[in-house]
Amino acid sequence: MVKAIVGANWGDEGKGKITDMLAATADIIVRYQGGANAGHTIVNEYGKFALHTLPSGVFYGHTTSVIGSGVALNIPILMNEIKSITDRNVPKPKIMVSDRAQVVMPYHILMDGYEEERLAGKSYGSTKSGIAPLYSDKYAKIGFQVNELFDDEVLKEKVKKVCDLKNPLLEHLYHKPLIDPEETMKTLHEYRDMIAPYVGNVSEFLDRALKAGKTVLLEGQLGTLKDTDHGIYPMVTSSNTLAGYGTVGAGVPPYEIKQIVTVCKAYSSAVGAGAFVSEIFGDEADELRRRGGDGGEYGATTGRPRRMGWFDCVASKYGCRLQGTTDVAFTVLDALGYLDEIPVCVGYEIDGEVTTEFPVTTKLEKAKPVLKVLKGWKCDIRGIREYDKLPKECRDYVEFIEKEIGYPITMISNGPGREDIIYRK
Repeated sequence: MVKAIVGANWGDEGKGKITDMLAATADIIVRYQGGANAGHTIVNEYGKFALHTLPSGVFYGHTTSVIGSGVALNIPILMNEIKSITDRNVPKPKIMVSDRAQVVMPYHILMDGYEEERLAGKSYGSTKSGIAPLYSDKYAKIGFQVNELFDDEVLKEKVKKVCDLKNPLLEHLYHKPLIDPEETMKTLHEYRDMIAPYVGNVSEFLDRALKAGKTVLLEGQLGTLKDTDHGIYPMVTSSNTLAGYGTVGAGVPPYEIKQIVTVCKAYSSAVGAGAFVSEIFGDEADELRRRGGDGGEYGATTGRPRRMGWFDCVASKYGCRLQGTTDVAFTVLDALGYLDEIPVCVGYEIDGEVTTEFPVTTKLEKAKPVLKVLKGWKCDIRGIREYDKLPKECRDYVEFIEKEIGYPITMISNGPGREDIIYRK
């Protein structure tokens, strides 16, 4: 069977921990979209890790970690990531990389930075990891698939096309150094040699695994609100973050997905630009940022301080609906134990009218939060393993949000470790 683990909001919901936890009973974990532009933080017996490309189940000896065809593959980053975990006594993982995955090139990263520089105050808050240029090239049919690294004739022809298209832009729009064809071929050969031991036919591998009754996890990157079609466009990522795309980015039939675990944080946080209706600022935000996550709310890839806000029922209900949620995993609940009162965003006021439906971005920019204030529980809930043993105010908070979003909260994370989890029927 296939299970998907995806985000309801802007990303940073705690998907890494939930994937790492569910991987204990899985056979294969697939990253199916995105690149090294966002990280998943994992805490386990080996220590604390920030993964960027490797799936979050990579720490188990019984699992195979797969990089699907929908991923923007930065080969040197993947190699460094494998080394970074094996250097810390993690057993060398079994890894398969799709022969159809697209390769991030050095010029993608450079052009990402050049474009942000050109846009200046109107930039999209890119991590400058080359993700948008990579996906642009993929759809313009001048990207490099992994399998093409092993065919020099194909490479030479494509490198010429790339130079013909991009060098006029570099010269006349960005006023930057041009792409050198010989250097590009040399880079492609280096990437070929690095990735060669891992390349395989992922869709065939997954087909055989499913026919043999294996369990496959699809691990999403970022969340619904960063989806290129259904998110806060244009302040989105350049791939589809929905579970529905997981079948495409992995290469499995849609009907194989039997469970969609959508991860929601017990408050809101976001990295990068874009509308964020329940956002808070100043000392209030600093305090929540300091107490949130494991060691604070800072981007696992960028180190940027995350923007903070109260739980947003409107955005989360929308996020869960688009994902096709069967289960909600509610994370970092323990971070709220210091608050006397906890505001929750239950609606948006737009042009004098209140809505509970998530609007398009042009309307979202005008939205003001409608808040309901709930009583805090004022204690540390880490270490509690049974739902009934949580303080009443804490259970009231969970049940209020469950009712507002309309999807069952079946897992509650109250700490960073694998064991910090409460299962709820």
